Amino acid sequence: QVQLVETGGGSVQAGGSLRLSCAASGVVFSINPGGWYRQAPGKQRELVASIISSGSTNYANSVKGRFTISRDNAKNTVYLQMNSLKPEDTAVYYCHIAFGGGYWGQGTQVTVSS
Repeated sequence: QVQLVETGGGSVQAGGSLRLSCAASGVVFSINPGGWYRQAPGKQRELVASIISSGSTNYANSVKGRFTISRDNAKNTVYLQMNSLKPEDTAVYYCHIAFGGGYWGQGTQVTVSS
């Protein structure tokens, strides 16, 4: 059974930092593409960052230079380090793995106040 468990969300002031974690069971991040998406109220879910088996990463233009996605193969966990947070980063953040039809985590709220 595939399960993705996200932790690390919370509330911060603009300019602050948070690190999200996504621990997987029943599936391996090192051989399947993983990523972080976010969905703000009234908006569509959008890709924030992704990482593939080679370690190559991709970022939305809005977060380039501020967010970093990484992976710990030993812990089967993907991280999203978010620095210089802005109020427009406020959203529910979801972890995703492209295995089979794709699996999602439960989501974690990130709130950035000005």
